[in-house]
Amino acid sequence: MRIQENKKFLIVFCMLGFLIGIVYGNVMSKDYIASMGIFNEFFLTQYSQAEIDVMEYMWYVIRVRVVPLVLVAALGCTRLRKAVAGTFLAWTGFCGGMLMTSAVLKMGVKGVILCLIALTPHFVFYGAGYIVLLWYIFTYPESKWNLSKTVSMILFVSLGILLECYVNPIIMELFIKTLS
Repeated sequence: MRIQENKKFLIVFCMLGFLIGIVYGNVMSKDYIASMGIFNEFFLTQYSQAEIDVMEYMWYVIRVRVVPLVLVAALGCTRLRKAVAGTFLAWTGFCGGMLMTSAVLKMGVKGVILCLIALTPHFVFYGAGYIVLLWYIFTYPESKWNLSKTVSMILFVSLGILLECYVNPIIMELFIKTLS
C-alpha cells in the first residue's frame, strides 16, 4: 500500500504544478507570453538555419541537466528529502504548464506539437533517470541506494544528453521546415 501512495505522491505534485502553470500562464502572465519571441516565426526560422557546434552544445546541456540532478540528489540526502522531491516535481510541472500554455497561445495546436517534438526522444531518458532518484527519495528508508540505481541513473541521463545533442536538433529542424 505504501508504494501505491508514493506513486500517487509523485504524480500529484507534478500535475498540481502543471495545473498551476496553466492557470498562471492564462491569468497572470498572458500579456507577457504574448510578447515573447520563442514561438514566433522569425525565431523558428533562425533556429532551423543555425549551425550547432555539437561539442559546445553538449557542454551546455551537461551543465543545464546535471546541476539540478546533483542538487536534488544532494538535498535528497537531508531531512528535507520529501519536500525537495515534491518541490522539484511541482516546479517541473509548473514550467511544463507555462510552456504548453505559451505554445498554445502563440501557435495553437502546432505549438503543442512543437513542444512535444522538442522533448523527443531525450525526455524519456531524463524522466527515467529522475524517477530512479525521486523514487529512492520518496521510499527512503525502506529503499536503499545501490550500485544498480547509480549506474541506471547515470546511463539514463547520459543517453538523454547524447540524444538531446545529436538527435533532437535533427528532429526539430525537420519539424520546423514542415511548418514553413
